[in-house]
Amino acid sequence: RRIVVLPFMLLGASHAKSDVPAIVVEGRLRHPQVDLRFGSPLGVVPELVEIAADNLGAVDGTGVPLLVIARGTSDPDANGEATKAARLLGEWVDAGDLQVGFTGMTWPRTPAALDMMERLGHRRIAVFFWFLCNGKLIERARDEIAEFVERTGIDVVDAGYFGPDPRLVVVITRRYLEALDGVPVVNCDTCAYRAPFPGMEEKAGQAIGVGHSHHAAEHRHSHLSDDDQHVGHGH
Repeated sequence: RRIVVLPFMLLGASHAKSDVPAIVVEGRLRHPQVDLRFGSPLGVVPELVEIAADNLGAVDGTGVPLLVIARGTSDPDANGEATKAARLLGEWVDAGDLQVGFTGMTWPRTPAALDMMERLGHRRIAVFFWFLCNGKLIERARDEIAEFVERTGIDVVDAGYFGPDPRLVVVITRRYLEALDGVPVVNCDTCAYRAPFPGMEEKAGQAIGVGHSHHAAEHRHSHLSDDDQHVGHGH
């Protein structure tokens, strides 16, 4: 009678704001007797920053110039959240200098961020991947790091990614309870679905489900409506 759908994603971009909510809307229409709720991504929270800081400490990466590598998206707001997360982590570990790189979709890409570290004169840097788990994107970035090390001789300390840390459970539980209480926390104020970013003006007010998802394209709802407070942005 009640189902809570939680996007197990770090940042709220198109998948969490549009694609998955479209399928939730479709589920509500197909099963009106079910209280079907949609929660928020994990977001930028102290627990995640602490896990990342501990990973850096485990490889003697505290107090070292830091490169945080995140998965780039087509959502400028999500990219901004990744940059915010990196800054918080840099403050936590007293990095002294910080660069943010992305594996795709936006700039700077990983090689460009690494080159900036070289131009700044750093001979030893730490890297943390703002990812939940390993995969093709991390593997490709590590190949790029290996090429960088071979070319420059700079020492790069790899602090890995979040992985199955028990502290994630605290965040997941919080998002579950928020969904039950009807209090979504997806980043919205500077989202491309609300703010007409240059070159992305057509996204403002775009229907839910316009993007990668083809499974619920026939059940698209406007992001500007107020009739589905537990889906997408909670408008």
